[in-house]
Amino acid sequence: MPNNLEFTSDILGENFVAHTFDLGPDPDREPGGNVVATLVKHTIANEPHHAVLWVHGFSDYFFNPEIAEFFTSRGYAFYALDLRKSGRSLRDGQSPHYATDFAVYNEELDLAVDAIAADHPGMGIVIAAHSTGGLITPLWLDRRRRRNCTAPIVGQVLDSPWFDMPGPSMLWAVGVPLIKLIGRIAGTRVAPAEQSSVHGLTVHRGHHGDFDYDLALKPINGFPLRFGWLRAVTVAHSKLHRGLDTGVPSLVLRSARSLSVKEYSIEASRADLILDTEHMAKWAGALGNRVAVVPISDARHGVFVSEREARDTAYGELASWLSHEIEHQTV
Repeated sequence: MPNNLEFTSDILGENFVAHTFDLGPDPDREPGGNVVATLVKHTIANEPHHAVLWVHGFSDYFFNPEIAEFFTSRGYAFYALDLRKSGRSLRDGQSPHYATDFAVYNEELDLAVDAIAADHPGMGIVIAAHSTGGLITPLWLDRRRRRNCTAPIVGQVLDSPWFDMPGPSMLWAVGVPLIKLIGRIAGTRVAPAEQSSVHGLTVHRGHHGDFDYDLALKPINGFPLRFGWLRAVTVAHSKLHRGLDTGVPSLVLRSARSLSVKEYSIEASRADLILDTEHMAKWAGALGNRVAVVPISDARHGVFVSEREARDTAYGELASWLSHEIEHQTV
């Protein structure tokens, strides 16, 4: 890919620009025209020795300049990708984040990596992903490895990855086949799942958090869960549980505990309210060799949107891992 992509001003303002990839017709045939993906670039000048690509989760998009500044200060060229129908890439008529097969994300992930590699020839790239992004990217890396094209990716960092369905396994023994059935015949049907606002209240600056973001792109209650998308999640889980080989060293950062609550409290602000952290520990070994799993005390679902002390701890663990696994290695 030529390194002449056209970047324009980004919604984050100063020091950020964005490029839109036109991905063509929607494989899921929703209205709204062609699907697109958006590559965001941090423009702070440095002399990078590596690059990083950040990938968001469900009901999410890239909104956090702090993580960009952390990587840039360490000598990384920073990029983030808003996947199709997500954040900057959502178009009128499209169901937010809706995809019935996570393999479709291969296209924009490959385009993003090719663009970064064109900007920084010969430079190693670290993939960093959150929640559902932390499920999507290992599957994509495993596919790349099987095509003998792991390079230039040299590592991955997963923040609170979604490795299994939360809740009792007996529940999902019945629930997963039902999801797969409805997902095949009525993919856009909204699942009758209760979506709590508590996690959003802990993160957004307008409530109890430290972070500002567009609530139209990342609602406090999240977007509706659709059966076709949930089916894609269960299929992805099955592939992960059979074992992958991403071909690169991995760091999994997670909260030290999960919690189920219906109202905001200080305690709720210091736990993962969305996923089961024990699942993250259990299935991390499925990523392949050289996997480090680090629990962060008092962290949220999203260690880098936790309270200051917890996220400083997370940044410290990330810095240590980068120094040991990435920065002393050659591409």
